[in-house]
Amino acid sequence: MKVYFASSRCSLKNPESWVAGIADAGFDGWEISMDGWFHGVGDIPRQFPSIKKMLKETGLESSVHLPFSGLNPASLNADIWNTTVSQLSACIDHAAELADTIVLHPGYLEPNGREVTSVAWNHHKKALIRLGEAAERAGVIVAIENMPNLADFYCRDPYELAGFADEVPEISITFDVGHAHTNDNLDVFCRVVLPRADHLHIHDNYGKYDEHLPLGNGSIDWKKIMPKIKAGYQGDIMVVEGRTPAEGMISLHLIQEWF
Repeated sequence: MKVYFASSRCSLKNPESWVAGIADAGFDGWEISMDGWFHGVGDIPRQFPSIKKMLKETGLESSVHLPFSGLNPASLNADIWNTTVSQLSACIDHAAELADTIVLHPGYLEPNGREVTSVAWNHHKKALIRLGEAAERAGVIVAIENMPNLADFYCRDPYELAGFADEVPEISITFDVGHAHTNDNLDVFCRVVLPRADHLHIHDNYGKYDEHLPLGNGSIDWKKIMPKIKAGYQGDIMVVEGRTPAEGMISLHLIQEWF
């Protein structure tokens, strides 16, 4: 099992100021969050040189998390929907230079979408089909992630997440353990989603907020969950989502007790 590290808190910082700490902590790779610095496709050529430099200098492997702020694959606003699909497709093309696995956040119901949920669902599915086509062209895995307990977001329910993956075979699944815990359905996620997941995010919380705590610092029962991950997860990458590499090292040590 390879263990990567990701930090949304550090994503706005220059990679040269902190990414070496991922390697120093003993991680195998870095999950690069595009959301921290992404304000448009034009940002990509400005940001990628420093990212590639740090990957080369540290020897870290990489996966990529697509941007999500301001984007919504379920939007009923045609301009927002088209921009979302266009930008995410372009990001997939560029991210393929760095990684084989790319994480995608699902969409959410906007106020008008709550009134016509079936229309929003179809918009979301149509966006996933387009993004799946982009993934196929780029030769990468795009894996949609389950969400924490945030109102109106898709994929807080394991069956809904699996349903999107069933309807769009080109889209895979990222299973986020901490997110499932905030929805009080971690056991069901482990049974329904874990065996199908191609990518895994892991962090702790107290069951209410998406706190991204080190493993063992929240209320997840890791003695119960780790055996399920070890037995059921078919992927070969586990991404610790934390606040700093130093905190991430706490999680890494616990993971190393099991793998």
